[in-house]
Amino acid sequence: MEWLFAGLGLLILLLAGDLLVRGAVNLALRLGIPALIVSLTIVAFGTSAPELLISIKAILDNAPGLALGNVVGSNTANILLVLGVPAIISRLHTARCDTRKSYVVMLMVSVGFVALCFLGP
Repeated sequence: MEWLFAGLGLLILLLAGDLLVRGAVNLALRLGIPALIVSLTIVAFGTSAPELLISIKAILDNAPGLALGNVVGSNTANILLVLGVPAIISRLHTARCDTRKSYVVMLMVSVGFVALCFLGP
C-alpha cells in the first residue's frame, strides 16, 4: 500500500510541476516580462514554501539545528540536483540576460549566511 501512495504522490508531483511551469510561462507572456523574472520570484517561492514551513515548525519546536539543516540541505539539493540532472540529460538553453547584479547579491547573501553560521547570534 505504501508503494501505491508513493507512486501516486510522484505522479501528482509531476503533474503539479508541469502545471506550475506552464502557468509561470503564461503569466510571463501575459505580463510581458521575461520568464526568468517569474521563475526567480513566483516559482521560487512556491517551491520553497514547504522548506519555509518546516523551518518555522522546527524553530517553534525549539530545534534550530533542524531548521538550519533543512534550509542548507534543501538549497544544496536544489542547486546540485534540480539544475545538475537536467544539465546532464540535455543541454540547457537560456535567454541572454544580464545577471551580473544578481550574482553580486547572491554572493553577498551567501557570505552573510556563512558569517552568521560561524559567528552566531
